[in-house]
Amino acid sequence: MRQVGGAMFERLGRFVVYKRWWVIGAWLAAAILSFAFAPSLVTTQDQADFLPNSYESVKATEITQAAFGRTDGATATIVVKRADGGQLTEADQAVAGRLASTLSAAGIAKVTGAVTGPQAVSPNKLVQLVTVGLGDNPSDPALVTAIKDIRAASDPVLAGTGLERRVTGDVALYADNDDAFNNAFLIVAFASVLLILVLLLIIYRSPLAALLPIVTVGIVTVISTGLIATMAKVFGLDADPSIEIILTIVLYGVGTDYVVFLLFRFRERLRAGDQVKPALVTSVHRVGEVIASAAGAIVIAFLALLLAVFGAFRSLGPALAIAVVIMGLAAVTLVPAIVSLLGTAVFWPSKSWKRVPKGTAFQRLGRFTGRRPAVVALVSGGLMIALAAGALFMKTDYDQNAQLPSGTESSQGFEDLQTGFPAGALAPTQVIVRADNGAKVDRASLTAFADRLRAVPGVGGIMPGPDGSPATLSQDGTVAMVQLLLAGSPYANESLALAGGDLRDAAHAAAPPGTRAYVGGMSSIFADVKSANDRDLRVIFPVAGVLIALILALLLRSLVAPIYLIVAVVLGFFSTLGATVIAFQGIGNRPGLSFTLPIILYLFVVAIGTDYNILMIARLREEARLGNDPRTAADLAVEHAGPSVGAAGLILAGTFASMMLAGIAFLVEMGFSVSIGILIAAFVMAMFLVPSVTALVGRRAWWPGHADAAPAAPAEPDLALAARAGTD
Repeated sequence: MRQVGGAMFERLGRFVVYKRWWVIGAWLAAAILSFAFAPSLVTTQDQADFLPNSYESVKATEITQAAFGRTDGATATIVVKRADGGQLTEADQAVAGRLASTLSAAGIAKVTGAVTGPQAVSPNKLVQLVTVGLGDNPSDPALVTAIKDIRAASDPVLAGTGLERRVTGDVALYADNDDAFNNAFLIVAFASVLLILVLLLIIYRSPLAALLPIVTVGIVTVISTGLIATMAKVFGLDADPSIEIILTIVLYGVGTDYVVFLLFRFRERLRAGDQVKPALVTSVHRVGEVIASAAGAIVIAFLALLLAVFGAFRSLGPALAIAVVIMGLAAVTLVPAIVSLLGTAVFWPSKSWKRVPKGTAFQRLGRFTGRRPAVVALVSGGLMIALAAGALFMKTDYDQNAQLPSGTESSQGFEDLQTGFPAGALAPTQVIVRADNGAKVDRASLTAFADRLRAVPGVGGIMPGPDGSPATLSQDGTVAMVQLLLAGSPYANESLALAGGDLRDAAHAAAPPGTRAYVGGMSSIFADVKSANDRDLRVIFPVAGVLIALILALLLRSLVAPIYLIVAVVLGFFSTLGATVIAFQGIGNRPGLSFTLPIILYLFVVAIGTDYNILMIARLREEARLGNDPRTAADLAVEHAGPSVGAAGLILAGTFASMMLAGIAFLVEMGFSVSIGILIAAFVMAMFLVPSVTALVGRRAWWPGHADAAPAAPAEPDLALAARAGTD
């Protein structure tokens, strides 16, 4: 199998090197067609869209939509208070009512109406709420403009009244932070590209080598985005807004890795005396299988997300898999074709590609690893185990609002709201009662039902209906809704546990005879998201681990090496998680890590970090096949593969570290965790742990396939024939 794969990549190398214009032309044509004809990628930020219909929060939303003609997501809350902090008078309340009427009649796009009344005045009369309907699609980007228009239309009504207002709620929070996110992504994109250019300039001392990954990723991004958008349209998949930034980072990450892998091997062959084209053919021959295996492991890891029940994960997997496949193809076709065109000018103006460096740090590290593999394994493995211990104390945080920048109008409005209402008023929790078989709900039973819900610990109060009663009946009388105000933030872990646990139990038990109760609202939705997320992590991680192990077994024709490689990857994941817990929950005193972080680490640390393991283990096998004993093979593998692993890891870690400049809490958390995870994967796991363990295991690492056995001598024509095989 090894010989078959090697022969295939040798033939591919010959084709792309000697038919370079065909290859470059085909890639440019594909990019132009994708840009011209592919549909746009449509995304949604409504978390309920990603949950299956079997979840209670989704059922509650569907019933609410059918019975009352709206959902709870697309609203804005205007908090009205006196500028002097005093209690609202009846005249003040009348002004708030006029504000609602004005907004309803203002003709603002997306605004379906605004309501307030005595029931919207806090018990201490410090604030009054005006609820503005914004339609049924909380992910509609036009709502950002609607929030600005609502604020502009409100100011004339309140001018000279001694009242002030702040617009808050989910949509307002995102609208206020829209500029912050846009600026953050610009900073991240600019810093990432700048960092890649600077580091590659330092490594190769050549502007062309530094620009090569940027150009390649640009072409691949256009093609893969078009294919992903087409797939989403054909199969009706919803995409999370984060897919675009994640896709960009994945492509820059794996793309730079693969270009670095190829250029390092190309430079090595030039130093060995090969001419340009034979050197490129050999590079594709040697590195092509490594890139294909690495891309295959990433694709399998990403496709394992298809097992998720949470739709955001399920749609993310195929999208990223498509991008990695395209990037892998580009790495073994487009990149060598461009390098064939440039020749040694790819390293211009540096002449270092002509000289074999002596006495480098990697040579010294290689010698130490070969001589003292037990010490290296103990230190590197011990460091990872120590960091992994921190993962035992991990807590998840679903409060997305707490991670957004403070000081905006919407965050201040949330603080004002809490002076008169429970924090849960930001996103009330709906308890829906539906009568069986189309019967009508007994109105008299609803008061006792509402009292039972109010008595649940953690419930701060009930928002009365328009008529002052605790429940609102649908027009046909078959559905009733009780709006609860939880005592804590609707996104806090305690609120999620309440909405998905005790509150549901109480609602189900207290439902009037002949009815069924459902708990909806954002707290309930995120409780179900948490449940789905926990289930997905339990399923995806083991399945992906087994599949990646199979890829490694096929690559190495071994059952032993894949076992400790997968153990190293798992240890790398938990050591990254532990380091992040120490940094943010310990030093930073945060209540928990973002609930999306484990899957982010899975995507970047487990999947992409496996690249470095594959490159190193392939080099270990190559050195063993040359007749070196296990310790010498470890020495030479660190010397030769260490620079490319180190360079690729440093670039990718630096790319993610740039997210820490964004000034947004969860982007800082993501940037830190992934960058530290990549550094662990490259500089601890791949560079030290894997070579030292392989040296200790010895030739048994390649059992039963004996992949360390020297191959049969190649046929005489080989590269010499390749040099004469084609012309430009």
